[in-house]
Amino acid sequence: MASSRPNWPRLLLTAALAWYSVAILSAQDTWSALDNVNLPIHETGHLVFGPFGEHTAALGGTLFQLIVPLVFGGSFLARGDRHAASVMLWWLGQNGVNIGRYMADAVVQELPLVGGGEHDWSYLFGEWNLLAHSEQIGLDTHRIGAAVMVAALAWGAHAGWHSGLAAGRGRRLSLGAPTGPR
Repeated sequence: MASSRPNWPRLLLTAALAWYSVAILSAQDTWSALDNVNLPIHETGHLVFGPFGEHTAALGGTLFQLIVPLVFGGSFLARGDRHAASVMLWWLGQNGVNIGRYMADAVVQELPLVGGGEHDWSYLFGEWNLLAHSEQIGLDTHRIGAAVMVAALAWGAHAGWHSGLAAGRGRRLSLGAPTGPR
């Protein structure tokens, strides 16, 4: 059973993410440090989904940006680490904010692209006859991402406050080797 004592390092991490959230949400035209992680994940998504056709390849970068934090979050939840899962949910929301920015840029195409390639969302919205709505879709996606970030921070604060240092007691990190008596 989890302790009701606060886990101060986790609460400090949640506070740092709250500060980072304010910085990200208030200066939307800047590159954040986390984007150095998100960009390679996005580009890898194009490669992973490339064999499934042009549309899926274009969408694959965005899909991978959402899939990676969800997979890690699910893994943390399966292990019972709600705070770590909340951090992954925050990352999912942060990706949503970036994806919204990318979607809203589909018409004007002012964002710099890696290698000067085709703008994913300009292509996709054009194919789907939604280009005229790209700014609103992007704004809505941005808002959803921001809401997910805020919800994740609240969950993280709650999990950090109630996790205590005893939350992981009795469990060891295992790489598949037996941990119990033989």
